[in-house]
Amino acid sequence: MHICVLGQGYVGLPLAVRAAEAGHAVTGYEPDRARCEALAAGSSYVEDIGDGRLRAVLDSDAYYATSDPQDLKGFDIAVITVPTPLTDRAPDLSCVRDAGRVLAEWIEPGATVVLESTTHPGTTRDVLVPLLEEGSGLVAGRDFHVGFSPERIDPGNPDWRLENTPKIVAGLTEGCLERVKGFYDTVTEVTVPASGLEEAELAKVFENTYRHVNIALVNELSRMAHTLGVDVWHTLELAATKPFGFTRFLPGPGVGGHCLPIDPVYLSHHVKARHGQTFRLIELAQDINESQPDYVVRRLQDALSRRFRRSVHGARILALGAAYKPGTSDARQSPAVEVTDRLRQMGADVTVVDPYLPVAGGGCREIPFGATDADVTVGDFDAVVLLTPHGEFDLDRLAAEASYVLDTRGVMTAASHIERL
Repeated sequence: MHICVLGQGYVGLPLAVRAAEAGHAVTGYEPDRARCEALAAGSSYVEDIGDGRLRAVLDSDAYYATSDPQDLKGFDIAVITVPTPLTDRAPDLSCVRDAGRVLAEWIEPGATVVLESTTHPGTTRDVLVPLLEEGSGLVAGRDFHVGFSPERIDPGNPDWRLENTPKIVAGLTEGCLERVKGFYDTVTEVTVPASGLEEAELAKVFENTYRHVNIALVNELSRMAHTLGVDVWHTLELAATKPFGFTRFLPGPGVGGHCLPIDPVYLSHHVKARHGQTFRLIELAQDINESQPDYVVRRLQDALSRRFRRSVHGARILALGAAYKPGTSDARQSPAVEVTDRLRQMGADVTVVDPYLPVAGGGCREIPFGATDADVTVGDFDAVVLLTPHGEFDLDRLAAEASYVLDTRGVMTAASHIERL
């Protein structure tokens, strides 16, 4: 089939490459011309897709990247994988609408359009379908098919990838569902049919809301435990020995990425705007997780004052990690970046080190731990804050050479000069 994937980012590019590998002829539509040029040259900016894998589908002519909407003509399946960000703390569906308008011109009878972008229940039916019908002059469910299949991409996860992660599929009609499922059966190992579009849309935002709320719970627990003088990390280890009724979540500097800071807001905002009701747990979790970077800064400020009788202003601080999770360069909505920004605003001299982001945080550089020929070493800093525990960081050497470490991820052994959040 001729497959068009609109948006060639963390979600769209893996889907496009996988579909090409499965034998489809794939057009990757990306309005950003610089990205298109990189893809055409075989250079991937998405870590889950290596350059070799991209070049293989390019060389086989199974994949083509373009920013020209006319290349969408004649598609069998079109999948929308565009961003759904927040603008002024409210859901922004402008990219979905733009994609729908672009696609509508090229819809032919029998074609299928699938939305993968995360959004609130009702978006596919109430927002996307009218745009497709208006622009095409055709009727959804009768002349062409429409579906929703939420993305479940976890950047940098070597175990759960697009092809082996169960894929929820939904359709406007039974015929639409059959068509959508038929496509995803060719690129994924397991498809899970939903009874309706709204159930599939709600399942996606709830998956992330579940994580968001539980992370907020342990983040607040860590604050209370610190006040009480209790080791929260050991407490969580003890609780995790229960073989039923408990799922282990861990504290950290906040939440980041393309899902957790955004997707629950889509649900709570929609419920309030449409029905005037407040999703209190989501709003409370949002308040806690958004304030976590400030809590990290306060902990560091207190440690500098208590241990060295100095303020953050003028202190030399080494921040390890800028990405929102280990093993990836994804810094979208990263709490690590928020922490370093706040420290700089308070007058600290902050150096950020992230092996995956050589220019992150406005001056990131690699500092060999203990190197004698480097301009600076770990011991030159007043404090170190470990924000993202990349495997490349030598934590044993860090423990030996640092004057003070605030470990926000609980991966180091607590010591007189090492505090865990």
